Amino acid sequence: MEYLIKATNFIIILLVLLLPCVVTSSQEHKEKDSKMLNDHRLSSQIIIHACLLWASMGFLIPIGILTIRLSNREVQGRRLRIMFFIHVVTQILSVILVAAGAVLSVKNFSNTFNNMHRRLGVVLYGLVLLQAISGLLRPSRDGKNRSTWFFTHWMLGTTVSLLGIINVYTGLHAYQKRSSRSITPWVIFFTAEIVCIGLLYLFQDKWEYIQKQGMIRGSDQPTITIQPTDNREVLAKQNKDSC
Repeated sequence: MEYLIKATNFIIILLVLLLPCVVTSSQEHKEKDSKMLNDHRLSSQIIIHACLLWASMGFLIPIGILTIRLSNREVQGRRLRIMFFIHVVTQILSVILVAAGAVLSVKNFSNTFNNMHRRLGVVLYGLVLLQAISGLLRPSRDGKNRSTWFFTHWMLGTTVSLLGIINVYTGLHAYQKRSSRSITPWVIFFTAEIVCIGLLYLFQDKWEYIQKQGMIRGSDQPTITIQPTDNREVLAKQNKDSC
């Protein structure tokens, strides 16, 4: 936990130190915004930036969360290792894509932070870096600070995922505002993707419950047992009744 606090302070100090540089660079890029969409090269860079952050925030991070939730049911074995490996790989790829998108935006786009998308993007860059550091500082399962680390890592991951999804929408609307192009197909596609991921997230908690309900219903059905009878006892009883 001490290392996590130090990492947080380091990121805050780094952002404060970089802020003057960003403001200075924003003066140099003031004219870029007005000509951005008229320039084919910059227009293609916007699309690349959107694809990088969409793949990272809108797909890889949620998939990593779903995978690690599935692994919570596995105590040990090959399946647990596979799920943990998928979680690690998806999160590493997401950090790489976020870093690439950040470098692309700082290098080529205006950094005036005059809309929600840009301000939220800066916050997300810091949170993603902090989440990656917390993953590297993961203690062992029987470690003293395991519960504290788990809660912090879970909170960071959930926050990054939710803010990332929101920022995809703000990015689409910022693109529509500057280009006057329709974003309806992209909004529908992204919304359908998030709904599917959300349903899978909720279904994970209920799947085991549904399985147990099926077992309980099967056990509640009445059972009929047939016991063999002695034919001689039956005949003797019939003769007695006839008399």
